[in-house]
Amino acid sequence: MSTFDTLALRSPLKEALKRLDFTTMTPIQATALPVILDKKDCIAQAATGSGKTLAFGLGVLNSINPKSFGIQSLILCPTRELAEQVAKVLRSLASEIGNIKILTLCGGVPMKGQIHSLKHGAHIIVGTPGRVLKLLQTDALDPAQIQTVVLDEADQMIDMGFIEDITAILGFTPSSRQNLLFSATFPSSIQTITSEFMKDPVMVTAEHSISKPKIEEIAYFCDNKLSAIGQILSLHHITNTIIFCNTKMEANALYEELKHIGIHPLTLHGDMEQFERNEAILQFRNLSVPILVATDVAGRGIDIEGLDAIINYEVPIQNERYTHRIGRTGRAGKTGIAITLISHYQRERFLELNRPVSPQELPKNIQEEFPESLMRTICIDAGKKEKLRAGDIVGALIHECGLTQQDIGKIDQFDHLSYVAIPRENGENIYKKFINKPIKGKIFRKWLLD
Repeated sequence: MSTFDTLALRSPLKEALKRLDFTTMTPIQATALPVILDKKDCIAQAATGSGKTLAFGLGVLNSINPKSFGIQSLILCPTRELAEQVAKVLRSLASEIGNIKILTLCGGVPMKGQIHSLKHGAHIIVGTPGRVLKLLQTDALDPAQIQTVVLDEADQMIDMGFIEDITAILGFTPSSRQNLLFSATFPSSIQTITSEFMKDPVMVTAEHSISKPKIEEIAYFCDNKLSAIGQILSLHHITNTIIFCNTKMEANALYEELKHIGIHPLTLHGDMEQFERNEAILQFRNLSVPILVATDVAGRGIDIEGLDAIINYEVPIQNERYTHRIGRTGRAGKTGIAITLISHYQRERFLELNRPVSPQELPKNIQEEFPESLMRTICIDAGKKEKLRAGDIVGALIHECGLTQQDIGKIDQFDHLSYVAIPRENGENIYKKFINKPIKGKIFRKWLLD
């Protein structure tokens, strides 16, 4: 197995890799990094979870000049969630270099703040195509010094209709740039980008040996899918799951149906405001909800640690979407389950996906059982910018509400908001005690979500 020590990386990056306990390269890192570090254009076939972010992240950071505050690298991602994850990885890798500014530029938030940040300079931009293009068109983003452009999850961006935006963005950037394209699949539309904008690209592929054997694929025939969900959760002892629908209308309808029968899910789709999407993911991660009903906006870029299973409520339209959906489970070496529900008239559509699984009838006489959420979430109207720390929130809950440290769940903090998970069984009482109590000597507004 190849190690990172064999690469011509700058010393601070090697120090960061040691601190993060990265020693051995994944297959895609071992094949792509030498090409990237050699300043060649690269087309890499890489599945979600294969270590591709580290591959292009090291390549980008290895050539950054910290003393120059012009934008030197541009990384495009299909969703804000993926962009935030990529930026987080880059910041961690860049910590030993120092003075590296990384900005995320995505839709769903006001442009004014992003324009203000750009005026103060940045080294690396991680963003979604629509927002990056708008900022380029208004001259808020200066592309003159861009040396590297990365297209992450290129097939997903094209599937979401971003091909024209990407083409326009590339037209703004210097022709001397290095182009790195990462994609799990290669639809014909990608050839437009590779042929017009890439210079003698080197194609690299690597089988990702971790995720494939860790996902058990199952397909059930059932005509009453709503009833089948509870039976399947009981049969497979599933405590948390993402249920995928093909459209936002289907997702909203299933959400209402689940609520009607006494289940508390949350939805995630592209028509939601960004803060609503953030809160849905956050509550799912901190165990405040056991079921997330989602469209393919959640198919990539959202890493839920310890996800038991995903359920395809409707048969995916394309095999690529199926692949990305099931990649949410069975991560980090853990075993996951991917279950597809098939009405009998959908049999041919499922078989066209050519999956290594034979549909079976759902076993009879299984009692419906839905998992209960263990926590509820309190939102606090203060965050990092107000110097509020997680320890301050824990201390206040212990002192003002009589909780123990073990009672308090996950705490997530942003610039101006903080979220803390508390036990659901007495969540209302905790919230009533906490709502007018000070934290760090100040009283902040608080909301009990859900």
